[in-house]
Amino acid sequence: MTSYLADVNVWLALSFSSHVHAASAWNWFRSIKDDRVLFCRFSQLGLLRLLTTAGVMGPDCLTVQDAWTVYENWLCDPHVEFCPEPAAVDALFRLTTEPVARTSSPKALGDCYLLAISQAAQAKLVTYDAGLARLAKRLHFDVVLLA
Repeated sequence: MTSYLADVNVWLALSFSSHVHAASAWNWFRSIKDDRVLFCRFSQLGLLRLLTTAGVMGPDCLTVQDAWTVYENWLCDPHVEFCPEPAAVDALFRLTTEPVARTSSPKALGDCYLLAISQAAQAKLVTYDAGLARLAKRLHFDVVLLA
């Protein structure tokens, strides 16, 4: 069984039927068969935050309560699990930031944290973010770049 750690952009596309990538996200999700897809605290918070952001969701913006319902419904799916932060994540997080150490990018820090969680959980990272996929490949980490 393969484990996948889905980036926030994948969870949003799976959770919001009007999302530009909804069809491709669902094609990928349906293709994984008996594998599992993981939430981590970062992706959980990201999904809840984006579902409740009017600038992202427009007229489909959810209340916090409704966003929790979306998340809880995901956890009812037998292929979806929440992955608590593994003990090894701190050292991996520091390692993943080395390629971006000379930059000042808060987005890079979030990306590096997702990479660290994916490695600590022995999961392939799944994303629509080409920059994140390039960083993963540079670090020789498993990544699935959806189109």
